[in-house]
Amino acid sequence: MAIANKVRDSIKENLVENTDHKEGPVAKTIEEQTAKLPSDLFLWAAFGSMAISAALQAAGKKHTSNFVGQWAPSFLILGVYNKIVKVAGSDKLTR
Repeated sequence: MAIANKVRDSIKENLVENTDHKEGPVAKTIEEQTAKLPSDLFLWAAFGSMAISAALQAAGKKHTSNFVGQWAPSFLILGVYNKIVKVAGSDKLTR
């Protein structure tokens, strides 16, 4: 946890502030709602999609297995977005 705090502090110190740019209402709403979700939700969703994909593959449903298996990277990217919003969202100047 200490490493994560050091990284977060380093990012905050080295960010170049762009005070001229403001997010629109849609982006702000998405960030507010996304930040409420626990980060491990996305990790478990990715693992779940991989497990379901493996089960479908074993059941001989190759195309469905590939479809479900491709969800994992999307869930992981959403998890990264969730972390970024929590650490350095567009409202960081008003917090």
